[in-house]
Amino acid sequence: MKKSVIVLLVMIVFTACKNEAKKIEDTDLKTENTIPENVKTAKQNDGLTLFSGQFVYFADAAVLQTKNDVYGVIINEKMHELDSMAKPFKVDPTDYVTVQLRGKIIPKPKDEEGWPYRIDIKEIESVKKYESKDNEVIKLSNTTE
Repeated sequence: MKKSVIVLLVMIVFTACKNEAKKIEDTDLKTENTIPENVKTAKQNDGLTLFSGQFVYFADAAVLQTKNDVYGVIINEKMHELDSMAKPFKVDPTDYVTVQLRGKIIPKPKDEEGWPYRIDIKEIESVKKYESKDNEVIKLSNTTE
């Protein structure tokens, strides 16, 4: 009887230590992936989101296509500033430019057409020529012979 009590006690001690070690590891992982508020930079605390993607403005429609999503862009002074910065990189008015900007994501009003979310541009980080691969671009033209 004494042996079974000792074996049971040893098993309880080992399982308790095992669970305790897992709890410590889980809390270490959680603290590694989050940045404490006092360590964040001013740009990380301002509520703006960094976007990188292709921008086009044509016929009163501005669009930003990122790797995962497509956003409508609110037409305001910052958008016109971005468009004027993009013009030297365009051959055709419908050409994309690669941009990096910071802004706020705003849901689209229910009574309007377009993408579910819009971007209100607050800062323009960079504007570059869009490097397309020839086999990815389809150009349509109307030629008469």
